[in-house]
Amino acid sequence: MKIVKTIIASSIFSLYAMSAFADTQTTKFLIFLENGKQAGEHVVQRDDSGLIKVSFVFKDNGRGPELKEEIRLGGDGLVSEFKVTGTSTFGAPINESFRRDGKQAQWQSTSEKGSKQVDGAALYIPLNSSFEIGSISIGALAASPNNQLPLLPTGTLSQTKIAELEVTNGDKKQKVQLLAQTGIGLSPSFMWATTGDKPRLFGVIVPGYMKALEEGWEKNADAMAEVQKSAEAKVLNDWAKRLQHPLQGLTVIKNTRIFDSDKATVGALSDVYVLRGRISAILPAGSPVRGANAEIDAAGRIMLPGLFDMHGHVGRWDGGLNIAAGVTTVRDLGNENAQVQLIIDEVADGKLLSPQIVPAGFLEGESPFSANNGFVIKDLAGAKNAIDWYAQHGYPQLKIYNSFPKEILKETVAYAHSRGLRVSGHIPVGLRAFEAIDAGYDEIQHINQIMLNFLATPETDTRTLDRFNLPAKKTADIDFNSKTVKNFVKTLKDKKIALDPTLATFAFLKQKDGDINEPFATIASHMPPDVSRGFSVGTMKIEDDAALKQHEKSYAKMVEFVGRLYKEGVPIVAGTDELAGFTLHSELAMLVKAGLTPAQALQVATKNGAIFTRTESDRGSIKVGKLADIILVDGDPTKNIEDVRKASVVITRGFLMYPSEIHKNFGITPFVNNPPQLTPLKPVSSNNALGINEAVMQRYFNSAKRD
Repeated sequence: MKIVKTIIASSIFSLYAMSAFADTQTTKFLIFLENGKQAGEHVVQRDDSGLIKVSFVFKDNGRGPELKEEIRLGGDGLVSEFKVTGTSTFGAPINESFRRDGKQAQWQSTSEKGSKQVDGAALYIPLNSSFEIGSISIGALAASPNNQLPLLPTGTLSQTKIAELEVTNGDKKQKVQLLAQTGIGLSPSFMWATTGDKPRLFGVIVPGYMKALEEGWEKNADAMAEVQKSAEAKVLNDWAKRLQHPLQGLTVIKNTRIFDSDKATVGALSDVYVLRGRISAILPAGSPVRGANAEIDAAGRIMLPGLFDMHGHVGRWDGGLNIAAGVTTVRDLGNENAQVQLIIDEVADGKLLSPQIVPAGFLEGESPFSANNGFVIKDLAGAKNAIDWYAQHGYPQLKIYNSFPKEILKETVAYAHSRGLRVSGHIPVGLRAFEAIDAGYDEIQHINQIMLNFLATPETDTRTLDRFNLPAKKTADIDFNSKTVKNFVKTLKDKKIALDPTLATFAFLKQKDGDINEPFATIASHMPPDVSRGFSVGTMKIEDDAALKQHEKSYAKMVEFVGRLYKEGVPIVAGTDELAGFTLHSELAMLVKAGLTPAQALQVATKNGAIFTRTESDRGSIKVGKLADIILVDGDPTKNIEDVRKASVVITRGFLMYPSEIHKNFGITPFVNNPPQLTPLKPVSSNNALGINEAVMQRYFNSAKRD
């Protein structure tokens, strides 16, 4: 490692020495959020010696990365030397470097170290980087004869041109192209590039969230976003057509054991009938089947009601991961309003592989630390206007965020209740959880917001990283048997305040850089290599081993506290706020770690989900007349919660889907290899459907003719 550091330090010194007298060209990209607020910039300096220097900063919601990069390209246009330093979204130090000398490539970061013999072209993909690596890849892929490029440490990157658009900047005009890259991550990466023999990055757009464009060309962002949305829709619609299998007529699922989410028990073998998206009958296994069009032999597999993820921020590419995990309903807890409405419409039309969405309206106050989804308001009139919009659009819930003005909280909550909305959220700055409950909250998001009730003071700025740092450092010292804590727990119980702890998400508080994050340990081997590689990147600043031990103890007490709350009768719901689908399974595992039985954890993810989304009349249990939101799982998740990952069949919205098919589509190794298949049944006459012998009927009709 010392040798590698010496080589890198020497090379960076030489880069600076060579560039001291070089001419420099600067390209600046401005980064805006969907509401038009500038959130950062990406500045690229290139000199005639071949050195590229990059300064990147992005801040939203009181957090974000700050990076400095130094890059040198080889004769093949690919990275020969790379170094990035800075801080991650949550303040962890970043120090990563790469060097290629001939066929020898070597790299190291705070979480990994590696080397590889390489023949021919290959592009190093850093664990932390700005947009510039993407820009380099665009040019390299365009020069490649097959638009493919080997990656380091592993993988292959491909690039396809999707669309072209003319953009303007005053009197200037140029054509830009929309490119889709595959081979990194779990979905295609879309980038806008210049055209010509040597294309480079022109802009990056995340529809509904962020737009980064070259300075001076920002006014083209909306038109570019619309082209990109349309292009993404074509891919997503194709996925839906291929992976959603419509259930025609009556389908019977034979020989299954139903999980009773009311009693948290598993019943005897049954046959479940599905017609037009609903459960039409439940009969003992082996009962006569009358007129079914198709059947599935569950062969004793357990049938679960569709799972609820109660803390999503849904994107169009998340749906497949959720469905493959058996998640058939997601409560969206903060999004750009037009984007989530688009997703809901696409789901309703069957054009998007996705669970059903239950939206919660997002309400934030103005500050330098604001999150910028939903409505960002200044006063009570603005808050009421936002609530009216959400009520008119059918939102059953309101979520309030960190910068919301505490002076108008109580009146805002009362108005939301008067319009029929439940109210949940983070705790606005300057308040603690008990004060938000006094103001009328029905639910609180995140375990850290609960811990801050005992750790924050009115002066604590919980809009900053302190909302993570304080709980990580000091929860270990909280006495759960103290009068203050017991009184707070009694308040939660008496007022039936629900808690959405997202324990799996907060495991990052105690993750040591270089060790795999606990929620993803059991799935890493199934994931594409570049994805599993990212599971070992720590994002929390943990100074030393003593601090790590304190963080570990604090996190363990957070898990313990959720178990205490459950045993006291405080309602718990299962949410993620992380990698779609997989994290919900990890959340259930954390609930089991907190002291719930696996069956109780499943009850939280089904029955409680339905109760607190107000969909209990349709979902959350397997009963005649309810929606056929159904999962067949291999193994027994009521005894081993990890078996919930083995979904073999998912039925929702009148479609049947195989998680193994979906996972292969994402490049994920399936968790189930031989799912039970949908088998068409031989068409029968209506007489047969009634169980009447055809010969008897024929004799009857012959007799009738004689009469």
